[in-house]
Amino acid sequence: MDGFPAPDQGLLVTVFLTVRDVARSRRFYSEVLGGEVVLAENPCTVKLANSWIIMNPGGGPTPDKPAVTLVAPDDPHTISSFMNLRVADINACYAEWSAKGAEFLTPPIDREAEIRCYIRDPDGYLIEVGQATGILHGVFARTDQPST
Repeated sequence: MDGFPAPDQGLLVTVFLTVRDVARSRRFYSEVLGGEVVLAENPCTVKLANSWIIMNPGGGPTPDKPAVTLVAPDDPHTISSFMNLRVADINACYAEWSAKGAEFLTPPIDREAEIRCYIRDPDGYLIEVGQATGILHGVFARTDQPST
């Protein structure tokens, strides 16, 4: 399967998301963010830039993950991790993805080391969109602001 994340040697990183509606999530990651659908279902796999996102519905334990149940996020205001997308032109991405239906929490905000903003996917997963600016010249995040 051309483009499927299966290395000949070493490893590569993919992100697995438990989703409520595979088709809806597939459209978001392919049509809004511009990813390439590698496999539509079982599991849905989308190549996004130099990474892959694998999406499947939740479910109960399996023999290889006993006592583990997968569920999509319940509370969009409480998270333990998020995807971080680094872009070359945050304003262009903000304009393009907004026009395609992405709902940003705020417009891009200049935090000196970087310019960043956040969106949510259809299941509520948080995605940081950032453009490195000052950090490329030794200007790091201010210590009087939270870094995440």
